[in-house]
Amino acid sequence: MIQQPHNASIISGLFTDFYELTMMQGYLQQDHNPQVIFDFFFRRPPFDGGYAVFAGLDTLLQALQQLHFSADDLAFLRSTGQFSDDFLRYLQQYRFSGRIYSLPEGSLVFPREPILRVHAPLAEAQLIEGLLLNILNFQTLVATKAARMREAAAGGPILEFGLRRAQGPDGALIASRAAFIGGAGATSNTLAGKIFGIPVRGTMAHSWIMAFESEEEAFRAYADLYPDSSIFLIDTFDTLGSGLQAAMKVGAELSEQGRPWGVRLDSGDLTYLSQEVRARLDAAGFPEATIVVSNELNEHIIHQLVSDKAPIDSWGVGTRMVTAEGDPSLTGVFKLCAKRTGHNGSFAPVIKLSNNPEKTTDPGIKQVYRYTDEAGYYTADLIALEDEDIPTEGTIRLFHPVVSYGFYDLHHYRSCTPLLQLVMDEGMICQDLPGIQEVQAYAAAELQRLHPTFKRLLNPHTYKVSFSRGLRSLKYDMTEKLLGHHHTSP
Repeated sequence: MIQQPHNASIISGLFTDFYELTMMQGYLQQDHNPQVIFDFFFRRPPFDGGYAVFAGLDTLLQALQQLHFSADDLAFLRSTGQFSDDFLRYLQQYRFSGRIYSLPEGSLVFPREPILRVHAPLAEAQLIEGLLLNILNFQTLVATKAARMREAAAGGPILEFGLRRAQGPDGALIASRAAFIGGAGATSNTLAGKIFGIPVRGTMAHSWIMAFESEEEAFRAYADLYPDSSIFLIDTFDTLGSGLQAAMKVGAELSEQGRPWGVRLDSGDLTYLSQEVRARLDAAGFPEATIVVSNELNEHIIHQLVSDKAPIDSWGVGTRMVTAEGDPSLTGVFKLCAKRTGHNGSFAPVIKLSNNPEKTTDPGIKQVYRYTDEAGYYTADLIALEDEDIPTEGTIRLFHPVVSYGFYDLHHYRSCTPLLQLVMDEGMICQDLPGIQEVQAYAAAELQRLHPTFKRLLNPHTYKVSFSRGLRSLKYDMTEKLLGHHHTSP
């Protein structure tokens, strides 16, 4: 089913870097538009972590299926004086016609491995580069940040409250979607709730309390309106004094009716205050009252509070989740790996060399295989050529992707699963895409299958992503050939 995108601008063909259009025109005018294959991958995990949570696939596929140039778009391009009438007529009829192979949204992903593969005419693949990277980089970044916070909370619910601090309206909407995939249980962003089907939650602001004559009056007015969802903000004036006392007085009335209630802390020493509040609530006979905290939380602060055994029931996180504090962007790139030679020829691998070995690309059409150990944990990923015969049992030798002499033998594993699957064919989505609740559940299940040593916030163990023998040989041979071809004597 075609869904209307959250932002109509992303289905405009103009949502691209200008040089993509000038190159696109050049390819067509030179009659140089072969079928090509591009890989999307990233070079390092964000936040100095050990993994990323793949997000944005649904957004991307819906956008590509509707991508076009409107009359206004074409008029703007004509006004630049850079494009011929023939090219503009081509754009008038443009629709993406390619195929896309991808890991499922919500998958755990690791550096170097192709997460998504685009098969398309060169001009079409070039056009969508900016759109693809914009969508996948940001959503994967925020989903990963949310997952780290969810892990730090050790099972406590995370609520996303980031709208007012997000990077603009579109950033707020998409951050809410990605944060939910990564593990946030709800959002304060009402429009995101409508568009994406995310549960919406909210408590009260300090201004609500200040608008009444007393905290007790403010809390009672709120409880009268929302008797089944009352969370009282107690730090407007005196957290442990008037705030908590008023909350307990109104809360007692709710408890008598069998209704849930709680308090929220938004400032101060959250370990000390939560412990004091819990002790006083329990002493007053309210063990069922919950404690919610907010105030510039990130995964490290949450982890410390959990380590301190702060009695916190749920966490409201805003700024540092939706802005992905600590890493401004995912290092995702979109690189050409193969092109068709001749009109009906086969695909030939291509490679980009670099003085930095980490930036030399991996040639050829590739598949990614994930190995699971006897305990059910993911143990290694293998990048192999698509037509390579990969053993699914017995010992397999895995090669380091950069260090030419590095390898290890994988002996004990329970399963080997190919990850890239066809999701778009001839420009149309060709499988039922899961809903956002299902994607969130999938991401949570994925994280359960990653050993805790890879999920440490500081100094996580490095997950092994390796080359097959065939890919290692192809890359080595192509590198040697190109270096020899371009070598000049000193």
